[in-house]
Amino acid sequence: MNLINTVKGVQEMVTSLRKEGKSIGFVPTMGALHEGHLSLVKQCISDNDICIVSIFVNPTQFNNKEDLLKYPRNLEKDCLYLEKAGVHIVFAPSVEEIYPEPDTRQFDFGQIDKVMEGEHRPGHFNGVAQVVSRLFDVIKPNKAYFGEKDFQQLAIIREMVKQLELDVEIVPMPIVREATGLALSSRNERLNPEQKQDAVKISEIILGLSKNWNEYSVNELKRVVIDKINEVESLQVEYFEIVDGFSLQPIQHWPDTEYAVGCIAVFCGDVRLIDNVTYY
Repeated sequence: MNLINTVKGVQEMVTSLRKEGKSIGFVPTMGALHEGHLSLVKQCISDNDICIVSIFVNPTQFNNKEDLLKYPRNLEKDCLYLEKAGVHIVFAPSVEEIYPEPDTRQFDFGQIDKVMEGEHRPGHFNGVAQVVSRLFDVIKPNKAYFGEKDFQQLAIIREMVKQLELDVEIVPMPIVREATGLALSSRNERLNPEQKQDAVKISEIILGLSKNWNEYSVNELKRVVIDKINEVESLQVEYFEIVDGFSLQPIQHWPDTEYAVGCIAVFCGDVRLIDNVTYY
């Protein structure tokens, strides 16, 4: 496995591999890797001749400076994990490598970035679009892999690829959960044992109520989910929205869409966790 820290270095290696006719798969991450990331890596290795994983904590997508400072980082541990998984190249640049000059681009995503995460984290998705488009420009992958846990982010990236007319296939991957049902997240590392036990209630409640979702109206289901989670002492729902899975706009009635998705953000102490569930 090659660890590369510079844009020039990774571009030279990718150019050489392309001349050999190799297909390039790409998994962008912010490190603190877990089994959810590994599921993306395994699929990337299966689909492509070369698997490249980036590790870069992108400052432009954090609207909370404290969250940026607290984001877990362990490059050495991550690299050992990726080498064991069979990754060919790890690209771990500095902020100066990715942004030699400030990125002042402003993206217009219409309404899909005005709700949920976009509403509660102003500027977040613009920062995501900045870094992912920059990484795509550097790597120029054939395929790129993203987890469906970040459901709204996935929609933003697809729209960005469409707007910029990028020649890359976006491959979505299912949410990976712990045995308890808790969605895997790098932020889980910040939970103490008691908080982690409480955080399991998030998936337990949203998945449990998804089994008989059609017994409720949309607004009733939202209210029940929020009330049940807020009953747990360390949990506080920031939002729970039931949206059309394509437009990401909230629905009022189940017949409004054939693809309803419940998206939630919950604070467990000062750790912010997200999850989602699809209703059929």
